[in-house]
Amino acid sequence: MPDRPRLVIATGNAGKIGEYRELLANAGVELVAFDTEVDEAGETYSENARLKAEAALSKSGLPSLGDDSGLEVEALGGFPGLKSARLGPTQKERTAELLRRLQGVPRPWKARFVCVIALAVAGRDTRFFEGECRGEVVPEWRGEAGFGYDPIFLVPGTGKTFGEMPPEEKRRYSHRAAAARALLQSGALSELSASIDKRGR
Repeated sequence: MPDRPRLVIATGNAGKIGEYRELLANAGVELVAFDTEVDEAGETYSENARLKAEAALSKSGLPSLGDDSGLEVEALGGFPGLKSARLGPTQKERTAELLRRLQGVPRPWKARFVCVIALAVAGRDTRFFEGECRGEVVPEWRGEAGFGYDPIFLVPGTGKTFGEMPPEEKRRYSHRAAAARALLQSGALSELSASIDKRGR
């Protein structure tokens, strides 16, 4: 079997890495995790995704995928959005802080998850792929699956939070899965064999 093109996933988040291994399992690429530790100083998801992808490309010489995602709560004007990972040092503390800010706000707490994927390939313009999932925040943890705000995000029509879904069910609804589908449908990954640095194999 010939070597597959290697694709760097620019994250140190074990949950994201696991999801991408599942989402891109049939994409014909070998995924390599690489934490760029980039300062997410961008003002949009796309800018942060680009920073990660292009930093990984620069350091590895391999095609690189970076993403940025966030939870936007309508009643809080889209907060936490870009700051979703910064509300506290742990998942429990972040979700608790978000729920604290929602105390006294009438429900339902409508929200959406957003994900933007950036694909950086040497000699080409960085490309972007976006996905979203609309739902609502619930006031208590439900389930232990997933990561981030998954246990308090209720998916319409399912009666479940992402935290209550097995991976194969979450892939049908999630913002990251939607962005990954857009990436796959673009044909961008099928083009990597022509641009891969074979010395990196």
